[in-house]
Amino acid sequence: MAANKHDKEDHEYGTTGHEWDGIQEWNNPLPRWWLWSFYLCIIWGIGYVIAYPAWPLINGATPGLLGYSTRAEVAEEIERFDVANAPMEALLNETPLADVEQNPELNDFAKNAGQAVYNTWCVQCHQAGGAGAKGYPVLVDNDWLWGGTIDDIYLTVNHGIRTEDDMDTRYSQMPAYGDFMSDEEISSLVAYVQTISGQDADTTLAETGSQLFYDNCAACHGDAGTGDIFQGAPDLTDRIWLFGGDEAALTETITNARFGVMPSWSARGMSEADIRAVSLYVHQLGGGE
Repeated sequence: MAANKHDKEDHEYGTTGHEWDGIQEWNNPLPRWWLWSFYLCIIWGIGYVIAYPAWPLINGATPGLLGYSTRAEVAEEIERFDVANAPMEALLNETPLADVEQNPELNDFAKNAGQAVYNTWCVQCHQAGGAGAKGYPVLVDNDWLWGGTIDDIYLTVNHGIRTEDDMDTRYSQMPAYGDFMSDEEISSLVAYVQTISGQDADTTLAETGSQLFYDNCAACHGDAGTGDIFQGAPDLTDRIWLFGGDEAALTETITNARFGVMPSWSARGMSEADIRAVSLYVHQLGGGE
């Protein structure tokens, strides 16, 4: 204890006055190297906010004396890739879609570019790999509402389905039968659709629904309910359902109708090369015709 007391008395800088359980904190100064590093950081920080964009304002940020812009840097990088890809995009635009696969280099370019476009603009609805979701068609099977040839897919991507911003969009509309049919009639129609799709249903209701189907639904879905791709009318016999095929889902569909919309990507400014590339990518996923 005497030695500790002597050390405290002889210490050059004394203590901070903090003490806990007999342990006191020396009032040692910061190391000079650390202090100078701290001062240099302050000087560097001041220089940075003067030279580069830094302080947020109402309509932007202080531009900085050097005029540096990350947006401009990204734009330059995009332009560099656009210039590099321009020859292949021109060749893609000139080549008939059905002939692209005959040029391995062009085919690889189109698939890679198409996948990038798909992952940017299409995956939100059609999911990764074209797996689809409720209300958004699966792209890896052979059940295509508007046709699954490469030309059909290109037309769909280019002009959309039932969209208001493209005069060349393909259009069809299912009536809301709840506006003029009774609940009993709708139930009989549901039973009939369940029957032709191989599901269990009330046979008496289904018999009544068969005539209602012929009178109201066959014009689009066909007498046998196998659909019509030229009208976007789905096949009702294959158990592939866009909005569900159980009793509740079918009742909702028949009562209030469905009206799925796909945007026109040409109207949204997508380039011809990107539209062709994503069409080719979707076609090679495994579905289509």
